Amino acid sequence: MRREKRYYVYIMASKGRVLYVGVTGFLKARVLQHKACEVSGFTKRYKVARLVYFEAFRYVNNAIARETEIKKWRRGKKVALIEATNSTWEDLAADWGTAVTPITADSSLRSE
Repeated sequence: MRREKRYYVYIMASKGRVLYVGVTGFLKARVLQHKACEVSGFTKRYKVARLVYFEAFRYVNNAIARETEIKKWRRGKKVALIEATNSTWEDLAADWGTAVTPITADSSLRSE
């Protein structure tokens, strides 16, 4: 069974709360690009690497329309949108891309 494609509008923030609004079809990959500063430009210059808000859409045209709408807003309205679901501005992708240490039978049997 094929999984339904999703498109995302997202807001990234720096520690100083500089904001960036974007749209993508691959949220995890795009956020990891921001975190790794792989793309030159605004987000790299201002170290905008914390995912603080996102919305999912079934159709790309709806996602693009929402991104355009949010980008036109004043900063205060964007902040209110973020704080409605993420009042502490936590990085929603803090653990994305981190290595996972597998637990083996040998390591769980040690008794020291």
